[in-house]
Amino acid sequence: MMMKITLTGFVAAILLAVSGPSGAGEVGVQVVFSDGEASIIRAYYRDHSSTKPGKGKGRKGLPPGIAKNLQRGKPLPPGIAKQVLPNGLVALLPPAPHGFERVRLDGKILLVEIATQVIHDVLEDAILR
Repeated sequence: MMMKITLTGFVAAILLAVSGPSGAGEVGVQVVFSDGEASIIRAYYRDHSSTKPGKGKGRKGLPPGIAKNLQRGKPLPPGIAKQVLPNGLVALLPPAPHGFERVRLDGKILLVEIATQVIHDVLEDAILR
C-alpha cells in the first residue's frame, strides 16, 4: 500500500512538472515570445509596413531615459501610452499567456505582465520604420 501511494505521488509530481507553471509569478518562470510568435509578428509588420510618405512625421520617440528602460525586468513607466496590436496580427497569434499582454511601444513589441506592468520580453526589430 505504501509503495502505491509513493508511486502515485511520484507520478503526480512528474505530471505537475511537465504541465508547466500554474502562475506567472512563480520563482524561476520565464515568459518570453516563442520563436513562432516572433516570426509571426515580424512577418506581419514586414507585409503590412506602410510606405506612404509622411506617415509618422512629427511623431517623436520616447525621451532617451525612458526609451532605454524598455527592457526585460523593468516596469513600464507610469502613464506611458502603449498601443494595442493590430486586430489582424492578434488574430494570427496564439493567445498571450494568462496574465500577460502584448503591446506596441516606441517601435517595439513588448510582452508585459498585466498585474505588475513588468516587461518580460522585447522584440526590437519587428516593426520596420
